[in-house]
Amino acid sequence: MSDPEILSVLRPDGTADPAHDPGLSDPEMLSLYRHMVLLRAFDEKAVALQRSGRIGFFVPSTGQEACSIGAGHAVCEGDWIFPAYRDHGVGLMRGYPLAAMVGQILGNTSDATRGRQMPNHWCDRAIHLVSVSSPVATQLPHAVGAAYAAKLRGERIAVLTTFGDGGTSTGDFHAAMNFTGVFRLPVVFFCENNRYAISVPVEHQTATGTLAEKARAYGLPGVRVDGNDVLAIRKAVGDAMDRARAGEGGTLIEALTYRMGPHSTSDDPTVYRSDEEVSAWREKDPIRRFAAFLKGRAVLADPAAEEASARETVRKAVETAESAPAVPLSSMFEDVYSEIPWHLAEQRDSLLSGKG
Repeated sequence: MSDPEILSVLRPDGTADPAHDPGLSDPEMLSLYRHMVLLRAFDEKAVALQRSGRIGFFVPSTGQEACSIGAGHAVCEGDWIFPAYRDHGVGLMRGYPLAAMVGQILGNTSDATRGRQMPNHWCDRAIHLVSVSSPVATQLPHAVGAAYAAKLRGERIAVLTTFGDGGTSTGDFHAAMNFTGVFRLPVVFFCENNRYAISVPVEHQTATGTLAEKARAYGLPGVRVDGNDVLAIRKAVGDAMDRARAGEGGTLIEALTYRMGPHSTSDDPTVYRSDEEVSAWREKDPIRRFAAFLKGRAVLADPAAEEASARETVRKAVETAESAPAVPLSSMFEDVYSEIPWHLAEQRDSLLSGKG
């Protein structure tokens, strides 16, 4: 992307723009790359699991790895994350184990939420990773509430919330942006503009020229960034999170990217977009682009070996998770009441006795 208003770091010639380079070390950049490759391998395996009937549903992120991994790397200890359902990479970068993520989509006893959530709805309070929500953009007001609480407590933390372009059409988006602007809250709104809200192209979602310019109405800075450039994402989100922690308020970031696959495993994108369009974006694959940069710096030796290693890691995680037993029926009566009410106890006993 050559638009001067779009922040980019990786140049077409394979070098990095020193004016915007986030200055990561070689081991840090190799870690970013490996997480992107792992995320792609997890994505491909999860879709295969759904197609073979081993899980019920999945929301893939192929093509958007730079967004998830770059944004997740900018989060510091103490920060909170309110993610969208496509951002498994943010969870992985936060430290949510791959094995737990696989367990969550299976919903057996290897799942921390014990099969009580839809697939893709992972969470872990211990690492400040709030549960994914199915409704579009409902996580944005939640993020603002957490930021408001942090400000009242005098905590120097930032809150990251992620969503798609369709989220900017909701009332929750505007309420969250307005509240953040008025109260100068430490929230980073990270919008992954992948061009479609399921089947609706972004041009049919808004009359504004860009999504980032919506920030101006609420007194926030709006930033546009190349969403297939992991170093640019790291730079944009990192700067916004630093600004939030410093008490300078929120930021809206619009990352321009593309969802190469379906919206979910229930979607067929071939009915609303052309093969030519998808092929053109495959040429901008964020993983291949970053691999070329790292090879040029002699940081990465063998991309094929890295991909094979990632697939094996995912295979082992799936094998382990699938060996876990199903969640027992009795668990549906647990974790709500400290002492189960009599009428629920009767229902539990009836169910478990086989008479229910």
